[in-house]
Amino acid sequence: MTLVAGRRRPRSRLLLVAAGLFAVAAILAVAALVPRGSSSPARVSPGDPDAQAAQLPPAPKAAFKIGAPVPLARHRDETTWAAVRDDVVARAAPSRSARAVGTLRALTPEATTNIVLPLARRHLWVKVRLPALPNGTTGWVPRAALGAYGTVRTRVIVDVAKRRLTLLKDGRAVLRVPVGVGAPDAPTPRGQFVVRNILTRFSSKFYGPIALGTSARSETLTDWPGGGYVGIHGTDEPGLIPGAVSHGCIRLRNADIVRLARELPIGTPLTIR
Repeated sequence: MTLVAGRRRPRSRLLLVAAGLFAVAAILAVAALVPRGSSSPARVSPGDPDAQAAQLPPAPKAAFKIGAPVPLARHRDETTWAAVRDDVVARAAPSRSARAVGTLRALTPEATTNIVLPLARRHLWVKVRLPALPNGTTGWVPRAALGAYGTVRTRVIVDVAKRRLTLLKDGRAVLRVPVGVGAPDAPTPRGQFVVRNILTRFSSKFYGPIALGTSARSETLTDWPGGGYVGIHGTDEPGLIPGAVSHGCIRLRNADIVRLARELPIGTPLTIR
């Protein structure tokens, strides 16, 4: 086979041609990025933030719009309660410099978590009713001293004169039972309180199968162990109910206290009138 030899081009000329083609391609690519009819962007001074911001592309549209906050609707018979996280000094006003009116403990005398009912809120302070004498004492505590809020739709009303307990659920009476109340020398205190715990397994039958601890305190038996707190409990003498027979506590027949405890959550407000 015979090969026909041609003139071989120098290698340097080929490299120059390739470089020229690459430069042309680069210029065409840049030109494609510049919108038609627009001139070259003005050079921006590094010290001019307004001019720099003007060169930025427009912000993309939001995927969704966050509306104004709307408070959740509350049930008319709903009550808010909170657990106490730490021992804290309660103040007469929502300020650490205000006069101290008492100490709110994290634990009850039965070593269960203390429960309070918030009455008002101001900034980072909460007004609560203290389990202290005189009954009805209120004070302000830092919100950080309380745990998360809980809610209930139950309420217990004890009518001392009629010697009757009524349990309301969503504003409707679901239980009415006779009770024993305090004798004349140790009356059951009146006021607004809260059910703080449910206790069982007593060594004595005196309290029946269940007792509900409350924030109410006897105003006469102040030297009792734990401070004379009023409970709602069963009894080993059901024949004394109804009557004014206790040291201030509210006694129910055992079947009634079992049913009450089944329907009543912790944090339920208690009205004694």
